[in-house]
Amino acid sequence: MEMTVKFPGGKKVDVDYGGFTIRTDQPKEDGGEGSAPSPFELFIASIAACAGYYALNFCLTRNLATDGMGISLKAERASDGKMIREIIIDVRPPKGFPKEYVPALQRSVESCTVKKHIQNPPQFLVRMAV
Repeated sequence: MEMTVKFPGGKKVDVDYGGFTIRTDQPKEDGGEGSAPSPFELFIASIAACAGYYALNFCLTRNLATDGMGISLKAERASDGKMIREIIIDVRPPKGFPKEYVPALQRSVESCTVKKHIQNPPQFLVRMAV
């Protein structure tokens, strides 16, 4: 997996990967234009999207309806306002969802690979090409 970072101007940072361009910017209050989510916001959104994928896939592989299903994520910051201290993922199964599947759906959402990488982080190596 390899990604290329580009700097299109201002405080924007784009990432090219697999034929896609992921655009980021900083909020206006931080000197950006607010034209795209910040990298940190995308990081948090990736957790929500991953949880959503696992919930969706759970239902699809069992031919269960997904209409009305929802996931919401809330990131609570520490008292200093900087670091995230808690991430709460609320899963709303679709109407008529079989009660016997509720624990399995929860386990499925808890299997999110983004969450697992946070809980067991990879090593980072920053190399300077000078």
